[in-house]
Amino acid sequence: MSERLAILACGGALPVMLAHAHPEALHFTLRGVPSELGETAQEFPLERIGGLFAAMREAGVKRMVFAGSLTRPALNPAEFDAEMTRLAPRLMAAIPQGDDALLRFVISMFEEQGFDVLGAHELLPGLTVEKGLAVGPTPSEAELSDAARAAHILAEISPLDIGQSCVVAGGQCLGIETVQGTDALLAYVAQTPDALRRGQRGVYVKAPKRGQDLRIDMPTVGPSTVDGVADAGLAGLVVAANCVVILDREVTLARAEERGIFLISQAIA
Repeated sequence: MSERLAILACGGALPVMLAHAHPEALHFTLRGVPSELGETAQEFPLERIGGLFAAMREAGVKRMVFAGSLTRPALNPAEFDAEMTRLAPRLMAAIPQGDDALLRFVISMFEEQGFDVLGAHELLPGLTVEKGLAVGPTPSEAELSDAARAAHILAEISPLDIGQSCVVAGGQCLGIETVQGTDALLAYVAQTPDALRRGQRGVYVKAPKRGQDLRIDMPTVGPSTVDGVADAGLAGLVVAANCVVILDREVTLARAEERGIFLISQAIA
């Protein structure tokens, strides 16, 4: 008999996909973090993390997965239980170091309690975009060059822990993803005058940061990403092979075909 699985559900469609694929799994959520599994999940305030650990152990949970976009809920120190009080100094030290450091600390909290933390891609075969996946028109040499330039920019800013995507047109960086997210980046790029694109439509590139733990906050694209890329006038998307989640795969690929843009996957160092 397999060890019991828990889904720590955050925002977006991924927790729902995992719940459908693993109907035996238990669902947990954190207070203040929106989740579509809220009605079927036990909710715990982050301030009382000891209660969540205890509930998972009592239910026989051995494996767990973080699913969806994790926002930072406000913390009230007056509500801290003994476990959170013990963890608080390390948590406060991790927060200023950026999202990657914070998420690695979150994973370590659960591992120290004896839970095996899995990535969503380990539980949903075909979740990531495999190398060679192609849909839409064949990108030109200029567009592939723009994609390489964007990948280089992402690699260079990885130590700064800023974002996971970049847009380049004609060798010119039109924008990088920051805390506002992909939608904000693409909306900003959509306002870029044609003259600044140097005669090229431009390419959107998505990849994890160097050294990023892919068990949590794996880069994700879906139908809305495709629409945002097309609305920004870009030629297509390039994503890191086997390191980027594709939500609603059939819909996403069909949308790219419909909007006349490409979606390709390649190794991105």
